[in-house]
Amino acid sequence: MTGLAVAVVLAAVAVVWTRLRYVVVRVNGDSMAPTYRSGDLVLVRRARPGTVRRGQVVVFAEETPPEIAALLPGGRSWAVKRAAAVPDDPVPARHEAGPHGGGRVPAACLFVLGDNSEHSFDSRHFGFVPEGRVLGVVVRRLGS
Repeated sequence: MTGLAVAVVLAAVAVVWTRLRYVVVRVNGDSMAPTYRSGDLVLVRRARPGTVRRGQVVVFAEETPPEIAALLPGGRSWAVKRAAAVPDDPVPARHEAGPHGGGRVPAACLFVLGDNSEHSFDSRHFGFVPEGRVLGVVVRRLGS
């Protein structure tokens, strides 16, 4: 194999590895303002269940009715929120009212909040997010 062929193969492997590990997501809405604004592109590192830490910004699949999911690219809609509490953490005291029932975050779930609490539809409204729906953790903003 020539040096050029080896370089092409290594470049292809690097591209595949990067695509499996990272994805770019567009922020939709102002729930994470001022950290991220609607239209911002963010680089997301895929994360396995159980690896998200409190305070990290996560991207997760929203629960979407099947008739709407069929119209979406890839059949999914992504949400961007901050992990305010992870399994076995207490639910933040000021957020105990709501569908999650207060207490502690159950195993394999996250309690997520938008940074802009006035404009955020988050765990205060829809409850805990199963870790299996998490795509990954935001690494950085790439721009708009």
